[in-house]
Amino acid sequence: IPLLGIGVVGAMLLTGKVFTFCAIVGALGLVGMMMKNCIVLMDEIGAQIAADYRGKCPILVGVLKGVVPFFAEMAAAIDIPVQEDFMCVTSFEGGTESTGKLTFRKDIDHDIEGRDVLILEDIIDSGSTLKMMLFQARKPASVKICTLLDKPSGRKVDLTPDYTCFTIPAAFVVGFGLDYEDYYRNLPFVGVLKPAVYLEK
Repeated sequence: IPLLGIGVVGAMLLTGKVFTFCAIVGALGLVGMMMKNCIVLMDEIGAQIAADYRGKCPILVGVLKGVVPFFAEMAAAIDIPVQEDFMCVTSFEGGTESTGKLTFRKDIDHDIEGRDVLILEDIIDSGSTLKMMLFQARKPASVKICTLLDKPSGRKVDLTPDYTCFTIPAAFVVGFGLDYEDYYRNLPFVGVLKPAVYLEK
């Protein structure tokens, strides 16, 4: 899978927390600057989370696999005691749109009854996956959501994240943990996948 599959790179702007798009493929210096800006924003949100949960010792739950880079950065930005856990659940089966059917591959290890839970996500699109896994049957004290990217245009359920780094338009994005058929996760930036990559399938 060539990197030419990346069409345009999302320039992460701190002002307004909204993605804009620039044709800067291969401009690694600018890409590096963008990720620096992204990490600065994660630090700010991490400080807010720490303030909101001070004295509570929340459990951070990452939704594998795409959340891994974001989880690492965000967890490091939260300077209060936390526990960490992961679950693997997907509604994508190799395509670009949610199937609407959840596949659970790994559950969390902790007992969350009476605990404050903060779910970390790489991207919220339709919201269906999160809506179906909010753990209410397990009786947590609270459940909140923190996402790197929010795509409200794809929303199919009533769900609003509590902490959002960036809001993006309707586009299929990859990189920094996000994938297409498990490729592109390791890119050090977020970019829009050229439709030709998946439309020719």
